[in-house]
Amino acid sequence: MSNALGIGEFARLTHLSVRTLRRYHEAGLLEPADVDERSGYRRYAADQIPTAQVIHRLRELDVPLADVRRILATPDPGVRADLVGAHLGRLEAQLERTRGAVRSLQRLLAPEPAPVRVELRSVPATTVAGIAADVGLDEVLAWYAGAMAELDACLPAPLAGPSGGVYDDALFTHGRGRALVHRPCDDPPSLGRVRPVTLPAVELAVATHVGEHDDIDVTYGEVGAWLVASSLVVAGPIRETYLVGPRDTDDASSWRTEIGWPVFALTAEPPETPVPDAGPAG
Repeated sequence: MSNALGIGEFARLTHLSVRTLRRYHEAGLLEPADVDERSGYRRYAADQIPTAQVIHRLRELDVPLADVRRILATPDPGVRADLVGAHLGRLEAQLERTRGAVRSLQRLLAPEPAPVRVELRSVPATTVAGIAADVGLDEVLAWYAGAMAELDACLPAPLAGPSGGVYDDALFTHGRGRALVHRPCDDPPSLGRVRPVTLPAVELAVATHVGEHDDIDVTYGEVGAWLVASSLVVAGPIRETYLVGPRDTDDASSWRTEIGWPVFALTAEPPETPVPDAGPAG
């Protein structure tokens, strides 16, 4: 074929190695314009250069091969944009997880970490409007967002007090367990998944986590160490109170989350305090 480019020349023009071009051919991403039947020598057309460069950029972004094929195969620019956008969203989420892990590690490796401040607090029984469900640890954030949005839609504003959550031990120890999110309400309705829930009276060891939630596990660990040093043992599902959070402000440095661990002294018998159920709709 006239004006054909040998694989070496095509490699120089596209900044792709010969090995990579062969791999793209074998994967069905970039077929040569011609392959010599006797020698197997690959030749490419000049108009394949942009396609090769698109593949290269997509692979630099770790777009899976199957998605690369779909992007190249579809003539619809909207579909292509959606496929690329979905992958970029996954990359951004992964980057945010990486940043959170770095922040946690920096806090853990700080030479003189600030001591956690823990107080013991008696909390009376309270009736709230809540949504409860059995959820997996990897889906709890999405579930929380949906449940809290439903609570906001069902309840009048303003509300007298912050929202909160109650999380069963199994959620953390086995990756799946009972979770409850709630908001204060004088007369909790039964509407959709929302049900009146009575939170039992409890003694809590309370500490406040400051800032983003990526390293909240570090605060959990610090509270746990304090409990051990104080001869106290966790006696029920963990409670969180969202004093200030992403629903209140985009300024993550202003977020404040109270962590409350129901406790009993080592010399006492632990009470049984399961996560309150919000009814059959949960």
